[in-house]
Amino acid sequence: MWQNKNVWILLTGEFVAGLGLWLGIIGNLEFMQEKVPSDFMKAVILAIGLLAGVAIGPYAGRVTDQMKKKTVMIVAGLARAISVIFMLLAIQTGSVLWMVIFLILIQSAAAFYFPALQAAIPLVVKEKELLQMNGIHMNVATLSRVLGTAIAGIFLVIMSLSTMYLVSLGAYLLLVVFTFFLTIEENNVSETKRSKAESSFNHLFPIIKELPIVMMTLIMTLVPLLFIGGFNLLVISISELQDNSLIKSWIYTAEGLSFMVGAFAVKRISRKQSPYTILFLFSFIIGLSQLLLFFANNPVLSVIAFIVFGFSVGCFFPTAATIFQTRVPKEFHGRFFSFRNMLDRIIFQIVLLLTGLMLDVIGLQMMSVIFGIMSIMITSIFFLKYRHSNSTSLNMDVRS
Repeated sequence: MWQNKNVWILLTGEFVAGLGLWLGIIGNLEFMQEKVPSDFMKAVILAIGLLAGVAIGPYAGRVTDQMKKKTVMIVAGLARAISVIFMLLAIQTGSVLWMVIFLILIQSAAAFYFPALQAAIPLVVKEKELLQMNGIHMNVATLSRVLGTAIAGIFLVIMSLSTMYLVSLGAYLLLVVFTFFLTIEENNVSETKRSKAESSFNHLFPIIKELPIVMMTLIMTLVPLLFIGGFNLLVISISELQDNSLIKSWIYTAEGLSFMVGAFAVKRISRKQSPYTILFLFSFIIGLSQLLLFFANNPVLSVIAFIVFGFSVGCFFPTAATIFQTRVPKEFHGRFFSFRNMLDRIIFQIVLLLTGLMLDVIGLQMMSVIFGIMSIMITSIFFLKYRHSNSTSLNMDVRS
């Protein structure tokens, strides 16, 4: 696999683009911190971009199936680069409206780019190398996030926001150049009919209802999303609470590194514990990390909270994915993961708006307590249901 030039192009491109992406995200937070006083309005602005990505998602999926993946990636990459121009206009004029246009464009471009990228990976590696490639790709993306946020924190001190976005623009253009060198063999057969079939969820919902463990895991993903949905707003709020801009980079870096450690450690943990034990354990710990943010005015404790959260999520998501992959029949995987992606995005936006509203009304510390209690309650309820269903099935086996 390592002798395949396409692998190196994709991984290098992902790393460079990830640096550009996170430079932009930190820049967005800094710009909003200066121009938008309300946390709820910050959430609304971020949600507009996400909503654009959700709205264009079904169309982007059809286009990705009908066109060559390399072409989609190049055009989407160019669109991401062009979108940065609108953010430069926002900084120059001080207008939040230009930032909204920037967010709509960049999220729309991402809605095309990432499905095309995921579809391209199986075309450049052998099937037996697919799992390894996906794992490495995730780690490269996480590494670019860690380095990107750390570099962004330094750049905020030594350069202007405009210059930082120019660096981000350069990274996106470099990604387009890398993509040009990809060599992907694609079939010319149109998959439109299959795509339309997989877009229907009518046959999927009965399957989910017949698999309680899948339904339970789907609902339990709400626990980390309560944290992730308002992640950027939490970071801004902590920065304002401590009157410390540098803490943003520390939080992102600490959370990213602990996520990578968690994703690595869960393989060893799974040798001794069942996937369900891991799921419940780290869902409970995520709730504890939310409660820990009650002490967000303390820099050390706030960073520790994100370290605990990052490690827990690094263990939670791979475990949840394993449950979905092994429990849901393979012939429904396409529809299921499409549905799950849409569900995650919708929940993400609701949590984002709710976080902004609660930050304005009750503040970070009380909100963290409420979310932490909700997370622990959700985990406890489903753990008890899981124990009950297991004991019931065991009694039925004994009687038979």
